[in-house]
Amino acid sequence: MISDKILENFHNKNILITGGTGLIGRQVVSILCQVSPNVRVVSLDDIILDERAEYINADLTDFNTCKELTLDTDYVFHLAGIKGSIEVTKSRPASFFVPILMFNTNILEAARLNKVKKLVYTSSIGAYSSAEVFHENKNLDGIPMDMYPGWAKRMAELQIKAYSHEYGLNWSIVRPCNVYGPGDNFDPENAMVIPSLMMRIHRGENPLLVWGDGSAIRDFAFSRDVAKGIILALHYGTNDDFVNLGSGHGITIKELLETLKTFIEFNYEFDTTKSSGFPKRVMDITRAREWIKYEPKTSLLDGLRETWSWFTKNQDEYLKRKNYFSEK
Repeated sequence: MISDKILENFHNKNILITGGTGLIGRQVVSILCQVSPNVRVVSLDDIILDERAEYINADLTDFNTCKELTLDTDYVFHLAGIKGSIEVTKSRPASFFVPILMFNTNILEAARLNKVKKLVYTSSIGAYSSAEVFHENKNLDGIPMDMYPGWAKRMAELQIKAYSHEYGLNWSIVRPCNVYGPGDNFDPENAMVIPSLMMRIHRGENPLLVWGDGSAIRDFAFSRDVAKGIILALHYGTNDDFVNLGSGHGITIKELLETLKTFIEFNYEFDTTKSSGFPKRVMDITRAREWIKYEPKTSLLDGLRETWSWFTKNQDEYLKRKNYFSEK
């Protein structure tokens, strides 16, 4: 998906990656370290993943810190955020909303002041209003699906549009779907669908009880594919707008479970007294294919296998991460 010619444009550039220890960020770091010795990662996690990069433990809610981090920087990949389950999003809204607002405002303004040449901002599918298929030129009115995190993401998108209008900055924006892969959040208290299922299977839940009837359709994209899409977005630009980054198709929860069963032994049952959730949520990635040459390659089976293999060797990594939900 990313040619050597494109990667050459990152050669010896000073690159800052916020959230570079996260699910997508670690993949971006790995790819860019192949061509630049000047990759810096900023995170509050107690994790160092790639010895080719410089890791900085810093709090992005401090504006002066953000100004220092972006000084003499060519490219910024702003991926830092807070991820959690639907239940945690509803019960701890301020723990999402306030830090995300501060991260975004500080990094974007600091990058502007320090004349960063290119920046890509990672928004979210949760910034969309509810729909079955998400198109970039639709579903933009109404309340975001993720409510507080969704509003915070929309505000950053609007801030970038304001910078474009006033200062001529042509920064890029992507909206990924449900992303999974090595380095996902396997915290049992706030994990998303795939890591939650894997955690419960690994703990021996038998049968694995799954809410609904398995008919709900979701769009699950592998983290390495999305990371490549983000790099392409910074390279090509997103025309003062944003592009979706998804898998290109939806799968049912039953299909997800049956795919897991091809390489993991477990039993499951559906609890049809519980809601399956919204019937269908998938992304249209036509614009990303046309604008930034995005083409996800990882099959669901291959992605799940790699994620499970990583998880069985690193199942306690989540304990080294900054936990925004352990503090009152």
